[in-house]
Amino acid sequence: MGKLPIKKVVESLLELQKTGESATLLGIGPMSKNCVQATLELSKEDDYPVMFIASRNQVDADELGGGYVNGWNQFTFAKAVEEVAEEIGYDNFYYMCRDHGGPWQRDQERNDHLPTEKAMELGRKSYVADIEAGFDLLMIDPTKDPFEVGKVIPLETVLNRTVELIEFCETERKVRNLPEIGYEVGTEETNGGLTSTETYETFILQLKEALEKRGLPMPTFIVGQTGTLTRKTEQVGTFNFKNAYDLAQMAKGYGVGLKEHNGDYLDDVTLLEHIPSEITATNVAPQYGTEETRAYLNLAAVEAKLVENGLVTEPSKTREVLLVHAIKSERWRKWMVGDQKELTVDEIMQDTALSDEILDIAGHYTFNDDEVKNEIVTLYANLEKHNIHGQRYVIDHIKRPIRDYAECYNLKGVTTRIKQLG
Repeated sequence: MGKLPIKKVVESLLELQKTGESATLLGIGPMSKNCVQATLELSKEDDYPVMFIASRNQVDADELGGGYVNGWNQFTFAKAVEEVAEEIGYDNFYYMCRDHGGPWQRDQERNDHLPTEKAMELGRKSYVADIEAGFDLLMIDPTKDPFEVGKVIPLETVLNRTVELIEFCETERKVRNLPEIGYEVGTEETNGGLTSTETYETFILQLKEALEKRGLPMPTFIVGQTGTLTRKTEQVGTFNFKNAYDLAQMAKGYGVGLKEHNGDYLDDVTLLEHIPSEITATNVAPQYGTEETRAYLNLAAVEAKLVENGLVTEPSKTREVLLVHAIKSERWRKWMVGDQKELTVDEIMQDTALSDEILDIAGHYTFNDDEVKNEIVTLYANLEKHNIHGQRYVIDHIKRPIRDYAECYNLKGVTTRIKQLG
């Protein structure tokens, strides 16, 4: 059986909700190749489909600046996932997805205050590379307008740009004679995004009308605000069961799945509420980067113990190098709260507690830095001599939070349940 289109998977999940056999899919931020392997191993072991959700900062065309994850563009990213799948004898469904595609979605484009037409042009170029690399799902998100910061972008503007970009992508796909792809629309922005059920329904209705008029497909997912919000390395939002349930029912009425963003660091109670609230999918990303950073720090602590006991004479500088690179990357600013966003690199370097916190938040932005990679190689080699398989430990450590979600989300065996629907 060939891979089912993502839209078919979502329609099957909506169908399975009637029997209580459904699940909430996981959209996983591909924070590293280790994260990709952890994800595919679990998907294979427990028989469920997964989505890799890459933002434009993480993975993008070289001409647009490439991505901070492994320096991947769309093609090298797709190839890396394929390689891991082959290595582990993967036999399930994985989906390559664009998270937050569209204008101003690279930090640089927003900081440069690119004019609308230029930003739209770069967004379109990025989508073309997504389509040519065989992505299965594209998120159309024109809500990061730098000229509307702090203000709510008019719904009409969001709608018009969304329809325009879906039409563009569909044209490009058909020209290349490629199979159908899914679309994800809407935004999780809390400042007046699709938070209320009224706004959400208005958006769906107007979108449906505009898409039908142009003979375009309805989206596969619509993002809705369930109350989740990630800051630093915490879930600072409050999950709103009623809102989630109401949005899910509304989306389902149009044959569309409700997608939740900012799903990192959720507790078990909240996770278990996802099945009765009928959320179709959740995105989780920074948490896996943080878990990988913590895994390296654990290994570095073991290495330090071996040094102390005279068993390692040339230790790596993994912790120090990760720390300095994380702080200098300045990518932690988007996750900080209040005045901390404005601190200088020097101010942070002088504050040990804050430095450690930033290492936890932003270590994963540095995994592709040569100096960091070299230290990790040394770390692994030192531990291997004492029968600790460093990389295996890192992958297994990332698997833990994914497994927690998969258990609560009823994912085990869902691919088989979907296939049985026929």
